[in-house]
Amino acid sequence: MTVIDFYTHASDPLEVVIQLVGKAYAQHGRVRVLTEDEAMTAALDQRLWVEPPHAFLPHCRLASPLADETPILVDHLPEHDGPAAVLINMQAVLPSFFSRFERLAEVIGCGETALAGGRQRYRYYQERGYELRAHNLTARRRGGS
Repeated sequence: MTVIDFYTHASDPLEVVIQLVGKAYAQHGRVRVLTEDEAMTAALDQRLWVEPPHAFLPHCRLASPLADETPILVDHLPEHDGPAAVLINMQAVLPSFFSRFERLAEVIGCGETALAGGRQRYRYYQERGYELRAHNLTARRRGGS
């Protein structure tokens, strides 16, 4: 059953996603990032070319001819046919294909709309018996756990 981590109160969700992609790629090999829209896909794609500064994260979009060979797929299209162990969701809705993955990371921003959507998805997963872990990033920025 999919293990789900919620990363809430992310002041810069793209920064959080870049960190998660690096960790997931190192530990699991194949990662799928589901972005909110075309603009977010383009922004994340651009940032992954320069971040993290000490490593390169091989990535492309779903429509790329290299998608089958590339370990990190970044796109806003709500589909996924290829292999991947980790799904990172940045969309405000539940990804219909999340249960195909070993792990799901939900990245939730600071706005009330984002937090409300995150709470709704949390309840959905909880009611269905998924293992859930919550990480409040506000506490970490202040030096907490």
